[in-house]
Amino acid sequence: MLLVSSLLIMCLAGTCVETQAQASGQKLNTEGQAELQRIIDSARHPDLRWPEFPPYKAEVKDFYAHTGSTLGWVRDRKPTPQAQAMIGLFEQSDHKGLVPEDYDASRWPERLQRLQGSANDTDLANFDVAMTISAMRYLRALHTGRVNPKTLGLKLDVDGLKYDQGEFVYDKLIWANDVAAVVKTVEPAFPGYLRALDALHRYREFAKVDTGKPMQVPAKPIVPGGTYADLPRLSQLLQLVGDLPANAQVEPNSIAYQGALVAAVKSYQVRHGQLPDGHLKAELIKEMNVPLAQRARQIELTLERWRWLAHSFPQPPVVVNLPEFKLRAFDDNHQVTLYKTVIVGKAYGHKSPVFQKEIKYVVFRPYWQVTPTIQRTETVPHVEKDRNYIKNENFEVVTGDGKVVTDGPISDDVLAGLKSGHLRVRQKPGPTNSLGLVKLIFPNEDNVYLHGTEAPQLFANEQRDLSHGCIRVEKPADLAAWALRNNPGWNLERVQAMMNGTQDNVTVNLEKPIPVLILYGTVTVDEKNNVFFFDDVYGFDKQLDEALKKGYPYPTA
Repeated sequence: MLLVSSLLIMCLAGTCVETQAQASGQKLNTEGQAELQRIIDSARHPDLRWPEFPPYKAEVKDFYAHTGSTLGWVRDRKPTPQAQAMIGLFEQSDHKGLVPEDYDASRWPERLQRLQGSANDTDLANFDVAMTISAMRYLRALHTGRVNPKTLGLKLDVDGLKYDQGEFVYDKLIWANDVAAVVKTVEPAFPGYLRALDALHRYREFAKVDTGKPMQVPAKPIVPGGTYADLPRLSQLLQLVGDLPANAQVEPNSIAYQGALVAAVKSYQVRHGQLPDGHLKAELIKEMNVPLAQRARQIELTLERWRWLAHSFPQPPVVVNLPEFKLRAFDDNHQVTLYKTVIVGKAYGHKSPVFQKEIKYVVFRPYWQVTPTIQRTETVPHVEKDRNYIKNENFEVVTGDGKVVTDGPISDDVLAGLKSGHLRVRQKPGPTNSLGLVKLIFPNEDNVYLHGTEAPQLFANEQRDLSHGCIRVEKPADLAAWALRNNPGWNLERVQAMMNGTQDNVTVNLEKPIPVLILYGTVTVDEKNNVFFFDDVYGFDKQLDEALKKGYPYPTA
């Protein structure tokens, strides 16, 4: 504990912070102390927009234990410069995709005005605790989001990312020379997150100036060279969002669909996860009729999801974005070094899980171990109809310890073993194997992994939620070679040789495990600040939106 007269200047994360003794804070009389304790003990502050704060009770109590129950945001009976700075951040929290009223943005002017007069100690206590609760809510919202993803059925662990807020606010914030700089240290620093913040600002501005007038949905696709009555409105929208260059030569009242407008439509289609054929189809026009304010909301939801992630990784990660049907691998500078199309779990019944794991090994020419669910619901019915199904599909029946029972016609006894689960089905390695010729394993309870496929033509589909939950990767040799880049002697040529060789089920452990993130974001922003929107294929955006609309206390466990 510092002596009363001590003064220590510390530089934290490049920002100088001044820490003073507890005794230098604003002391309270008996009534003020009682009010402070009452609020903390009840975990309820009636003057707040969201009065209940049970998730923060222990941290608020810890903060005032650090201050010795003196006030942290009031000195000489006036709000500190740090309090004023934090209030400014609360008022501008919509710039971060948050809700200013969650932090009492409209209520602070009146509170500040009250402190300018002859505020009593009860007023001071109320102001100070309101500041502490709001600051903690704001910091937590920026650091790990507002809603715990586990409450939505997702398997991301934000609890491990949390820190002691009582200590943080006391040590780093209430004496900070640059409050905004300290707050910034809790935010994600990923370039994609920062680009999404910029995109949010742009789309809010678009929404303010756009007419919002819906376009007529055509009964039949309109191809280049055709006519479309709402072409002027289409031109205005495409120019606003950047697909049609500002200097493009387009007749303002023309209804002839041609030239620069066709190129702009193709650009829009690419940014919205559609095949860029340039045809004005009903689905496309419906997509264009989505209000731009709703697009801004999509960005806000994506920012919330960014905050659920670890803020750094021991190795550059592999990231799969499920609604986008894309995989990216990153280098040490957060730049994309590998970009692949993927096939993900079906929206109905076989959703791919959202989680963070580590790729630990690669298997060349793998078996496909049919899961118990697939065996029970799909394989057994096929065998019942055709006793040669196992043979024809290059499967084999094995015991629990992997001993082959048969790869030929199925007897009644074997069928009974399959139905009971005592016997299992696996598909033999080779070009016709459903996993293709390589898989990358990150051990998880869902038995999901990255792998190739025997049907590469499916990567050309516009909608690619087609699997039972695992993730199929286009040209998986490239990903396997990238994953093995730290293993001496491994390159693309060797990977391809192993995939096309004669040795089956060969496992190669990675020298360094690689983080893999299976994520869900309906918005991405690339290095050129192009904004891409995708369908809410699993309905997760709708689910998150509903949770956020409920306000504090958000689901936390």
